[in-house]
Amino acid sequence: MTICGRTASRLTDAIDAVGPIEGAGSLHATVADVTDEDAVVAAVAAAEERADGPLGVVVANAGGSTSIGPVTQLDLAAWNETLALNLTGTLLALKHGAASMVRGGGGSFVAISSTAGRLVHPWFGAYGPSKAGIDQLCRQAADELGPSGVRVNAVCPGLIDTDLVEFIVAGGPVLDSYRENTPIDRIGTPDDIAAAVRFLVGPEATWLTGQVLTVDGGQSLRRGPSLASVLEPLFGEDGLRGVVDPPSA
Repeated sequence: MTICGRTASRLTDAIDAVGPIEGAGSLHATVADVTDEDAVVAAVAAAEERADGPLGVVVANAGGSTSIGPVTQLDLAAWNETLALNLTGTLLALKHGAASMVRGGGGSFVAISSTAGRLVHPWFGAYGPSKAGIDQLCRQAADELGPSGVRVNAVCPGLIDTDLVEFIVAGGPVLDSYRENTPIDRIGTPDDIAAAVRFLVGPEATWLTGQVLTVDGGQSLRRGPSLASVLEPLFGEDGLRGVVDPPSA
């Protein structure tokens, strides 16, 4: 099994945290930036070499955002960076990972999307649109690749306790907004998402493709969170509803 990421030290820490794997196989690391197609090609090749053949499972889990705020004030560079990481990165993992699986006679691809892609999250910038793109990409690819035995699905997490959202799970009005709109009143864990991925790549899901599985404690039954308490000091009350000065002549 091969894991990829941009930082060698974090990959090493991840392998150390997992510890020895029972049964056949072992865990290896390959440094790769999913927005760099050459790096993705090299990572797939390295994984094939370690597996002694084509891949059977690919999980596209890289994601994040540098784009946030009212749509009338979004920074174009941040917008492009977020789309590149979330949507283009998933495409490249799918493009080259699925090609390997087709050569091997089939397999399972799972992308990690977000409830922000289907449930309105005001002021989330490019993050929500990029995740919505992942969902549609997976549906399209599932239709194309089904005849080759490759299944393509996505998992949409709600609020998950990771270092990326530490500022939210630490407490405050944003966390309160999440929790008041989540029927199962707890923060999700990485294990919740891992279990869903394990189901999608396993033998229980061999007739399941083109699906977007939401794992959010029921939050999508209600509404997305409000970040007003965090963003209003930055953009102002008027700014959050789109008020900006006209462009300079």
